Amino acid sequence: MPSHLRFFFEYGVDTPLWPGPPGDPDLDSPYGYPCVLETLPITPATRNELTRLSDLYQSSLDWDHPAGPSPWTRDQQESFRREADAALETLRRDLGEDWAVEDRRH
Repeated sequence: MPSHLRFFFEYGVDTPLWPGPPGDPDLDSPYGYPCVLETLPITPATRNELTRLSDLYQSSLDWDHPAGPSPWTRDQQESFRREADAALETLRRDLGEDWAVEDRRH
């Protein structure tokens, strides 16, 4: 059975990777909860891109007025989505067949 990760961004969190699957009673992952990117068998470039995207995601929230609309324009939202799609594809390639990475952004 492959190792399972969930991919999604969360405010206040510096990684988009979480052990899973959802509902798993044993989320005592050796990779942390959420996952510590340095513990995963991925390239430094992939790790840096996931960190960059997690940091960038934080700017999609108006921290002074969290219930309000996002300060991002539609173009910024689309650009982020494309970059996250590319990072997810690279992550899956880095991890290989022994890993299942579930896209939980939608």
